[in-house]
Amino acid sequence: MDQRVRAAIAFMKENLHRRLMINEMAAAVCLSPSHLAHLFKQETGKPVTGYLRELRMQRGRELLETTFLSVKEIAAKVGQSVNHFTTDFRKGHGVTPTQFAARYRGAASAR
Repeated sequence: MDQRVRAAIAFMKENLHRRLMINEMAAAVCLSPSHLAHLFKQETGKPVTGYLRELRMQRGRELLETTFLSVKEIAAKVGQSVNHFTTDFRKGHGVTPTQFAARYRGAASAR
């Protein structure tokens, strides 16, 4: 994978809690926004925004599984509003974050 794409992904992970714009990510890796978008899609098969959304959902899921933070607190930690986080999480997992946490914690306590 191109090192600039790796650097952009690392930048995303470090700044997951912030609202990131493609021009800011592009500047961090010394590319124009359009060149970063093209290179990123070529290397990962996904647009920058889609990849960022997936990172946020992965981190949100990890936090739901490992902490007792509220959905509001988790949404803030992954840089999204509660509504966007809940909608994106439901699309990706088929349940709301609250339902996921209840099921996960219920299954974990049954072990």
